[in-house]
Amino acid sequence: MNKLPKKFVDRVAPGLKKYQRIALMQQKADVAEADTVTLVKDILADVFGYDKYDDLTAEHQIKATFCDLAIRIGGQLRLLIEVKSAGSSLAENHLRQVIDYGAHQGIHWVILTNAIEWRLVRIYVANQISHEEVCRIAFADLNAKNDDHLQQLFLFAKEGLTTDAMDAFHQQAQLFNKFTVSALLRSEPVISVLRREIRRLFPDIKVAQENLALLVENEVIKRDTIEGDKAKEANTRIKKASQKLERVKCKTLKAASLDAS
Repeated sequence: MNKLPKKFVDRVAPGLKKYQRIALMQQKADVAEADTVTLVKDILADVFGYDKYDDLTAEHQIKATFCDLAIRIGGQLRLLIEVKSAGSSLAENHLRQVIDYGAHQGIHWVILTNAIEWRLVRIYVANQISHEEVCRIAFADLNAKNDDHLQQLFLFAKEGLTTDAMDAFHQQAQLFNKFTVSALLRSEPVISVLRREIRRLFPDIKVAQENLALLVENEVIKRDTIEGDKAKEANTRIKKASQKLERVKCKTLKAASLDAS
């Protein structure tokens, strides 16, 4: 958990209460999208700490169309924001729209919001454009005294953007997910432990390591955690981590051997 800057914490509390009330009023009144864009700009300034004049650009042009808001830090385009009216629900076509904007601008991070709900999305551009939702907050439900809520808000804040908090949070989320746990459960050390425990509890059962591994993979674990790019990435991360530990172990043993001689 990040240690949050005092300046950020002190700013959030009064701004959060004020704009929660306004956002709910806009949602109830079903205001026009332009009104919500104005509200989002105020939230970005008074809660998230962006300079309304130096950091925020309205109607950022992308080819023949426009994205509602863009954030530039030190003259560099860092974040695109697509805003929908507070009374509307965020839909999949809205998400595709802002992802398309970001991909064409070479931007990795975009936000889709209606002031009530804020979605932070990571874009990948390789052979094809893909995306991953990294964080979603219900703005009206947040409490400035709740540490977890503050951590989520920090991801959207200027302090978070300039310290790459989004990337750090995303990296942690990639490491601790169902794909990593699935890969670990199917790894040889874990299968060996499971086999020993079965034999300890049920001495009459004879089970081969290979058969147990197949049982875990085919009948215990969900297929969506085994197949696809994310599963391959998890396997690669675990393999690299294991190799790193092995190198450290060998280096330590070699050093100990030299000291002994």
